Amino acid sequence: MNYWKLFGFIIPVLLIGCGEEEPPRADNWYKGNLHTHSYWSDGDEFPEVIMDWYKSNDYQFVALTDHNTLAEGEKWKRIPEDTIYQEAFDAYLQEYGEDWVIYRNDSLGQIEVRLKTFEEYRGLFEENEQFLVIQAEEITDRFDGRPLHMNASNLVRKIEPQGGNSVSEVLQNNIDAVIAQRDEEGRPMLPHINHPNFGFAISLEDMIALENERFFEVYNGHHLVHNSGDSTHMSTEEMWDRINIAYYRDGKPLMYGIATDDSHNYHRQGRQWSNAGRGWVMVNADSLDASALIGGMEAGEFYATTGVNFEQIWLDDEILRVKVVGEPGETFTITFLGARKGSSEPEEFVTIEGSEASFEVTDDIAFVRCKVISSRLQENPIEDLIYEMAWTQPVTGNQ
Repeated sequence: MNYWKLFGFIIPVLLIGCGEEEPPRADNWYKGNLHTHSYWSDGDEFPEVIMDWYKSNDYQFVALTDHNTLAEGEKWKRIPEDTIYQEAFDAYLQEYGEDWVIYRNDSLGQIEVRLKTFEEYRGLFEENEQFLVIQAEEITDRFDGRPLHMNASNLVRKIEPQGGNSVSEVLQNNIDAVIAQRDEEGRPMLPHINHPNFGFAISLEDMIALENERFFEVYNGHHLVHNSGDSTHMSTEEMWDRINIAYYRDGKPLMYGIATDDSHNYHRQGRQWSNAGRGWVMVNADSLDASALIGGMEAGEFYATTGVNFEQIWLDDEILRVKVVGEPGETFTITFLGARKGSSEPEEFVTIEGSEASFEVTDDIAFVRCKVISSRLQENPIEDLIYEMAWTQPVTGNQ
């Protein structure tokens, strides 16, 4: 892959060598979450309230990814009797009004609300180059009791779980179904594997066996997904590097890492809840459009983050350079990781303390990526991942 091209610019060597100016900063960076749940499945809030939260918190795009459903047709939601949900309904009704909210009392006197469809609610929030809602689904499948979940963004039609005779076959069948719809409709669609360590359902070998899958969640903000692994299972980050060792060996495109919320809970906050705002992607694209965003991600023009932001990332003359945006008193640990050609083991190449770092991608390097850990604590962390972090996508050097 010819990288940066990756973040939309290629820097002449002369500018770096002379020190006359730094590389230009890309203009079109868009913040987005590709894994979100609502009352359309097992989330606990209305789509409108969720979209308002993300828009108010400076996101530019969101994919609502409810389980095995798109927000279409007629669906009524019974509001739980807990006071927290009754009060949330009252707030929803007050905010959006009787002309918008359609509700009734069922035979037991409980409130039921007709959920707004994607086509209904998107118009309240979408603004050109300001905010975009992407139609999506979490294809929720199983094999031998194991939860096998995959998100598909920018769908036209719901995709039913495809099933299969093994974990990798189930995943592959669902990937193939997304690609088939993409080809039929002639529009970009993005499948990505969700939380492989949820129930420790998806192994490294399962991931390596996949074809035409370029994305998986290196970080997922749900409190039960085991991003860090355990005493007998590797972390998703180690899995990422080991996947790419195999992909590089086999001549396959490298796997890219996504960070998401997987938000379900909007009324209670803390480690035991799946809350919004924990993980997202920053995508460089020509415009705030689903096709452009997917194109940018397929080109590797994005990074995953739980709070750290990059000011610059670029590869020039086989040197990968990064510069991080920081606040007064904030410090950073920048690590370049990857693997050497012919090696079966991932490697930490170098770690640097500071807000800027570089790494020479020599001929013996198969691929390298950058991870940044801030001294700033996450506001609402899960597991042992208490500091804000970010991950660039892996790059290769000379082809």
